[in-house]
Amino acid sequence: MARTIHQARILGPVPYVSDSGKRGNIPLGPCLVEQIDGHLIDVIWGSTGQKSTELPIEELAAAAENGHLVLLD
Repeated sequence: MARTIHQARILGPVPYVSDSGKRGNIPLGPCLVEQIDGHLIDVIWGSTGQKSTELPIEELAAAAENGHLVLLD
């Protein structure tokens, strides 16, 4: 199955939990989003794509509805 990666931009708070259990927000700016299964989306950011987190599709949809995440393509 081919995966599709979309360019996006974070414009407002999009919370996530890091691997260490620390809560934070994905930094404002460019990111990539990729659906990894029917329910999870991988969000990748950083100058070399060195940071990422998996979020439920419902959380990303809510961020998009609030204008905190905008798909660019």
